[in-house]
Amino acid sequence: MISKIEQNTVEISGVLIERSALRYTPAAVPVLECIIEHRSVQTESEIPRQVECRIMAIALGEASKILQLVELGTSLNLKGFLASRSRNSRRLRLHITKIEFS
Repeated sequence: MISKIEQNTVEISGVLIERSALRYTPAAVPVLECIIEHRSVQTESEIPRQVECRIMAIALGEASKILQLVELGTSLNLKGFLASRSRNSRRLRLHITKIEFS
């Protein structure tokens, strides 16, 4: 049982490199899965570090409809939260709640 609300907010920029077809849940909510590629230089212990990663992401509702129209290779700023892919999986996935174009 969770006794208090914990913070789980992610903001990241990246490029849309892969996208699934738009599908619908049994409750008729639109869903789209994608992969975002992020590249940046971050400072860790006062040392610059090159960061490159690919992030599995999912968008539901209005965000999924927006992503469906975005061309691959488009730069995006994303906001959302992290959650396991399923109850039986420990792999994390970004759940996109807000999309901005950079």
